[in-house]
Amino acid sequence: MASDLNLVAAIFAPLALACAIGWIIYARRLPARDTEPDGPAGPTGGTTEAGHEAGPALPAPATASSATQELAEQILGGHRRALSRGITLVESRHPRDRAAAAGLVQAVFANAGTAIRIGISGPPGVGKSTFSEAIGLHAIGQGKRVAVLAVDPSSTISGGSILGDKTRMERLGRSDNAYIRPSPSGGLHGGIARGVRESVTLCEAAGFDVILIETMGVGQAELAVREVVDLVALLVQPGAGDNLQGIKRGIVEIADFILVNKADGDLKRAAELTVGEYKRALRLMSPPSASWKPEVFACSAVDGTGIDHAWERIQAFEAATTSDGSRDDVRARQAAEAVWSYVNLALRESFRDVHAESQSDVAGWEAEVRSGRMAPAAAATALLDMMRDGRIATGTAG
Repeated sequence: MASDLNLVAAIFAPLALACAIGWIIYARRLPARDTEPDGPAGPTGGTTEAGHEAGPALPAPATASSATQELAEQILGGHRRALSRGITLVESRHPRDRAAAAGLVQAVFANAGTAIRIGISGPPGVGKSTFSEAIGLHAIGQGKRVAVLAVDPSSTISGGSILGDKTRMERLGRSDNAYIRPSPSGGLHGGIARGVRESVTLCEAAGFDVILIETMGVGQAELAVREVVDLVALLVQPGAGDNLQGIKRGIVEIADFILVNKADGDLKRAAELTVGEYKRALRLMSPPSASWKPEVFACSAVDGTGIDHAWERIQAFEAATTSDGSRDDVRARQAAEAVWSYVNLALRESFRDVHAESQSDVAGWEAEVRSGRMAPAAAATALLDMMRDGRIATGTAG
């Protein structure tokens, strides 16, 4: 009986979170009125500042324990080791770390949001780490503090990652105004690592005002970086003909800048031709932002050619999207969509936890799928029915 209750709790905890978050988003989407408020706002009823009747009390944000609060204060003070410990916490997959991670992010949240967030994508071998170092050093020369979050793909067999990006940014790593954090993808698709959004928040709270997110570089799976950055810089190789076919349309459509790297030596002419190819291709695509027309130019992260121009155009993008409010709009949309990403991930992990720990029929769906007796879609529907109805085993009510 006790194990059954534990199963129910494990399944329904994320559902309760989803309901609470859904109400928050619904409440925020209520249209504002131009009239003066009729009374003070109240968390449990009465009238809101916009003149609406207040709904039921919403759950308070996660609060930090004394140890987590101390860690938050150290991060706000710019302590690097504390920042690394914080990122380790938000990347953790252990259920016991979830509450602490949420409390930590909430504790520093008011001090984040001021940095420009730049996604650096491109195929393996294009020079993403070299470019990150070059643009990072240039930004530091302009008085900025730079954090690099570099993602390495995790093995589907061992789950491990090489985490070699930091060794490729040795000069940047020696700067007191730079912080480099290699992270494993953890098997997540989309080119970015688990907890990257929270890692950005922690880096901003620690005082870094340029955040570079270097994706793991596996082609079309890179699209998720668009949901955590202000702009995407896509790096491509010099060459002719097959470049566009190799990169594919999807990743090109989300790019605000396409940089033809390695434009030096014998490849300089090929890089110029590649710039022309991408400029022509972009005429057939819709820009990712109404405030900015994507730009294409050549650069060399090795000898520094074009790096100053790249930084100048990044600043121009930031100025354009900040002044017209589109950056804030994009970040608000990203945050709202991230809520449901977190809920989906929590639900999936909760089901996995139940499957791993349970000896009851809750875990039987996988055996049915493996044996070919049940389609995956039918098994997923059965799991959701169990969650919704509170059933512990197929065909029985809890």
